[in-house]
Amino acid sequence: MSSFNTHQRRVYDEGRPARVRHTNLRSCLVHFAPYGFRATYHHLCVSAGIPKNLEKDPSSLIRAVEELHHARQLWLADERAYANSRRADKARGFRQVKADESWRGWQRGWGNIAYCPEPTIHPDEPLPVVVERVLSSSVPPDEAHALTCRVCGSRDSTSAWHDGVYRIHQLCRECGVSLAVRRAEAPDPLLAADHARQWKEIWRLRNESPRDPR
Repeated sequence: MSSFNTHQRRVYDEGRPARVRHTNLRSCLVHFAPYGFRATYHHLCVSAGIPKNLEKDPSSLIRAVEELHHARQLWLADERAYANSRRADKARGFRQVKADESWRGWQRGWGNIAYCPEPTIHPDEPLPVVVERVLSSSVPPDEAHALTCRVCGSRDSTSAWHDGVYRIHQLCRECGVSLAVRRAEAPDPLLAADHARQWKEIWRLRNESPRDPR
């Protein structure tokens, strides 16, 4: 699999067709997607103003990949700092991971530091702003049960969202981030089909602004 940087360079390459550059933007999201692949893709389409006809504004692809790149740089710096800290701990004989108040126990998946399962409900601030806020967030363990959102600071303000298959997420009412998840008692085929239809529209760049989860 090609690296994030390889796909990023291809997005910048104006000698390539816009549709190819767009495909490489999507490939960048395989490597880093703070809200999860679908919600991060929808966010970038909206924030960068990517049109359905890519030829009308190919520079929107550059705006999108730059926003993603700047957020990823913050995350990579945090990863490097954490790795250095772990090496130092191991050198002192402390091999067990220390419990802390950081975001690391909150993430779901590689780079999904603020997972939003509903693609159109996510924070609308620039990705670097949200990523930096999450990386610097601190929630004491005794408050973890309160479902504190590291993105917007909301506490115990959630709404249920069924993925139509196996899971029900408790979404932050303010920004759509998943604060808790439980297994659904039964699948909902009609709901799953509706989610699939919605994602197909987003994938085809028929985007709308994020909906208000409230």
